[in-house]
Amino acid sequence: METYDALLASIAPATGTGRTILDPATGEAVGEAPIHGLDYLENAVSAAVAAQPAWAALGHDARSAALLKAADAVERSAEELAQLLSREQGKPLNGPNARFEVGACVAWLRATAGLPLEPETIVDDGETRAELHYRPIGVVGAIGPWNWPMMIAVWQLAPALRMGNAVVVKPSGNTPLSVLALVKVLNEELPDGILSVVSCGREVGARLTDHPAIGKIMFTGSTAGGRAIIKSSADTVKRLTLELGGNDAGIVLPDADPKAIAQDIFWGAFLNTGQTCAALKRLYVHDSIYDAVCEELVAVAKAMPMGNGLDENNVLGPLQNKAQYDVVANLVEAAKASGARVLLGGDPDTSQPGYFYPTTLVADIDNDNPLVAEEQFGPALPIIRYSTIDEAVEKANGLDVGLGASVWSPDLKAARDVAARIQAGTVWINRHGAVDPRIPFGGAKQSGYGVEFGVEGLKALGVPQVING
Repeated sequence: METYDALLASIAPATGTGRTILDPATGEAVGEAPIHGLDYLENAVSAAVAAQPAWAALGHDARSAALLKAADAVERSAEELAQLLSREQGKPLNGPNARFEVGACVAWLRATAGLPLEPETIVDDGETRAELHYRPIGVVGAIGPWNWPMMIAVWQLAPALRMGNAVVVKPSGNTPLSVLALVKVLNEELPDGILSVVSCGREVGARLTDHPAIGKIMFTGSTAGGRAIIKSSADTVKRLTLELGGNDAGIVLPDADPKAIAQDIFWGAFLNTGQTCAALKRLYVHDSIYDAVCEELVAVAKAMPMGNGLDENNVLGPLQNKAQYDVVANLVEAAKASGARVLLGGDPDTSQPGYFYPTTLVADIDNDNPLVAEEQFGPALPIIRYSTIDEAVEKANGLDVGLGASVWSPDLKAARDVAARIQAGTVWINRHGAVDPRIPFGGAKQSGYGVEFGVEGLKALGVPQVING
């Protein structure tokens, strides 16, 4: 285990060759990130190609054991990694934030190492025997976002490594330090060459997606980014797993208890200050309990302190970058101009440093308002009235995305019946955004394709091979 300063120094570029990463809460420098060029990428890919066969030959048990040791290494450096993550991404140390994210990295590594994956006997009738196996793809390119930079990197690299692949990681340009540090720690327990990180700009990133030696791309990010990757990967017919934008709906049924569900709805929407792909981003509430739900959400939101992530009292932080701050601010202003009712927030204090946008709840808003129809990806939740279940389902399904959704009711059968009608990859009952390393997760419609997590996620990092005979 290294100190925070030693860990940061170990990933720093040579003096004068990097770029400065700023703390979104204060505007102060966090550290220097390298700017890797095409030669660096080519060397990383070549090392991965060379190291991958021996890694694959170890077999599942040995690879799982290596992942468990890598998890131990992350656990040893957990506080240092959380401190860096909080400074770079902005999320607080406490609450479901920086320490939670590093802990999730450890948990995902261990869970992925423990997933069973045995050959499947498809036919065995005395004349024909066919078995289905999954072989390594080769080298996987993993492209991650800035909202959960460490955790999503592990979501990508852990199953890829478990399946015998080598991995080249490209972090977001907004949060490269966190991923550089994470990979440095992981590589304390992994063989040379099988895991590398390339901190680069668009040109080098584009080369990763069309590189002939890369067999698969895993990407978490915007739908526009996913479309670009689909096009650039076409000539080499790469396998793809794409987890793209979402605008998740929640439907509160008329028998729900507003007070009982308010805190879970709040965290479903405002986890990581709303900067989560599968966050609850538009809430549909039945007329009969609409006012009560609004009142309870306001009470919960008022009790959640926002501020610098290094303050142990805070559970909400700044938006990670100015561009995202502007998206949220503009959408809320459009809602206010339309006559929607702001219950809380909506009036940022621009005299203070940092990209802090206050926790904002907006009621009495039309379903076609931009704050509802566009993904805000920040701490602003529109609350829309409905009168019938058919109306709520129609509105929930009315967009071209479908990552997640939720239904809220003490009547589980009724909730599940509504859930079955929603066009989304995952529909949670009485919670939202609760991912699990054992349970497949992926989007519908333009929220992407392919699944991550669980045995199905492992299979997506392999090439199916049937042995017939």
